[in-house]
Amino acid sequence: MYRSHNCGELRASHINTEVTLAGWVQKSRDKGFIVWVDLRDRYGITQLVFDEERSSKAMMQQAQELGREFVIQVKGEVIERASKNPNMPTGDIEILVSELNVLNEAKLPPFTIEDDTDGGEELRMKYRYLDIRRNPVKNSLIFRHKVTQEVRNYLSKEGFIEVETPYLIKSTPEGARDFVVPSRMNEGQFYALPQSPQTFKQLLMVGGMDKYFQIVKCFRDEDLRADRQPEFTQIDCEMAFIEQEDILNAFEGLTRHLLKEINGVDIEKFPRLLYDDAMRLYGNDKPDIRFGMQFGGLNEVAQHKDFNVFNSAELVVGIAVPGGNSYTRKEIDKLIDWVKRPQVGALGMVYCRCNDDGSYKSSVDKFYDQEDLAKWAEVTGAKAGDLICVLSGDTNKVRTQLSALRMELAERLGLRKPDEFAPLWVMDFPLLEWDEDTERYHAMHHPFTSPKPGQIELLKTDPGAVKANAYDLVLNGNEIGGGSIRIHDKATQALMFDYLGFSEEEAKAQFGFLMDAFQYGAPPHGGLAFGLDRLVAILGGQETIRDFIAFPKNNNGRDVMIDAPAPIDNEQLEELNLKLNLKS
Repeated sequence: MYRSHNCGELRASHINTEVTLAGWVQKSRDKGFIVWVDLRDRYGITQLVFDEERSSKAMMQQAQELGREFVIQVKGEVIERASKNPNMPTGDIEILVSELNVLNEAKLPPFTIEDDTDGGEELRMKYRYLDIRRNPVKNSLIFRHKVTQEVRNYLSKEGFIEVETPYLIKSTPEGARDFVVPSRMNEGQFYALPQSPQTFKQLLMVGGMDKYFQIVKCFRDEDLRADRQPEFTQIDCEMAFIEQEDILNAFEGLTRHLLKEINGVDIEKFPRLLYDDAMRLYGNDKPDIRFGMQFGGLNEVAQHKDFNVFNSAELVVGIAVPGGNSYTRKEIDKLIDWVKRPQVGALGMVYCRCNDDGSYKSSVDKFYDQEDLAKWAEVTGAKAGDLICVLSGDTNKVRTQLSALRMELAERLGLRKPDEFAPLWVMDFPLLEWDEDTERYHAMHHPFTSPKPGQIELLKTDPGAVKANAYDLVLNGNEIGGGSIRIHDKATQALMFDYLGFSEEEAKAQFGFLMDAFQYGAPPHGGLAFGLDRLVAILGGQETIRDFIAFPKNNNGRDVMIDAPAPIDNEQLEELNLKLNLKS
């Protein structure tokens, strides 16, 4: 038996008990006549003590030679700690060691294994197995486990069945780039790793599994961000014999359950916002509604004077920054520089101070009088003491720019509080979006999404106006889940493929198996998939997902710990019937 107790469970009630512990040396303090060692495992830290009066000379020497991260086993008596530490659960006791065994020595770690480490991100990713020993990462992984268990328990109680679907599937042309896997036994042919189990879960509905879920790895070969990895995990769900309202209610229930059980937060309302309104009021389709600063359209009250910047703009739009009138001119100039950065791309910013006496002072006073500026304040909801920030230009660009400014200001003002949760549904997305490069429509979500009832005919006359029977679940400005009611009949699915530019032969080659299945009695069905990594991070008060993934990739999609991706040898390439053309 390596241990009778773990390093986080001993208390004053254990005093005079003989125990055996095992773990890693966190640190040691050698005073010559006495040595204290902090022993750490997953559960906590226990202080060990060796002294000249009660420990043998050999054991004292052995204790003095212990290095950081040595793996040791000790036996000894739990005694009362002379100098108690109220900040440690085990702070009332220590172990007077009677036997010390070094199970494995350790090199000096490249960074300190402490909560506030001196290791940079890239270094810690290279030695991720060491980083996991640190409380922030360890606790994040334990937190993820807790969330995952709650999801499984809740969905199982609601009658969902967990079913595994294949990882080796065929590549499809819609969505992000696939990771492809060459087939040794089928020369010149390739599998793809799934971007989602979409078609398989629809086939499960055809198969009569009317409530399915799966916590599943998915893969997308796309550029990375703080909240995106090439391999990620979904809580993938599908239901049959349902309408949109059934889906929304089911997964509101799951989200409400998680917030209650994980965060102790009761959420009553899940507001619903149309996609068009989300874009008009917030400039993006995943708005953070923990704070205000809704957009105010200023075209009608700003395009009647001789200010050509506004007059020539497709959209003039502003937000009221609470308390922003306290900003100095220098601070406002820095804000203008911020929106002009290439990452945001605005050409400039007009501002208006709302003074405490009810007057207004703007950067364009030459063109607008007090009555005009009062209308700006009315439209944006600005009050005395606020600052109105205004951008103008092409509608889509300006909305994106002002949305970025809104989020930046909220961050600076402390309005994005990680312990506050504000979910909402964004609904009625466009079914199709126009791609300038290919000069054709693409499915905004995927080609299996059903149009809103009664809009199928619009595909012939005005495809861009067709709304999808689709919905996203947003939490604190992050999309945590998305789904739709699916097409479940062959004729409509064939029509959709046609409008997406597939020939009949291409549609059959890519999705013939699904079209065939629809001929054997496909029920009405729909579903939703949560991004587990992002959901866990937000519930944990973070927006960066890496610490909630055991072995994440870096921003270049590399695993710097195992050095992957990596070349393979010529023999493997030949087995796969591949030739590698290397540029000199």
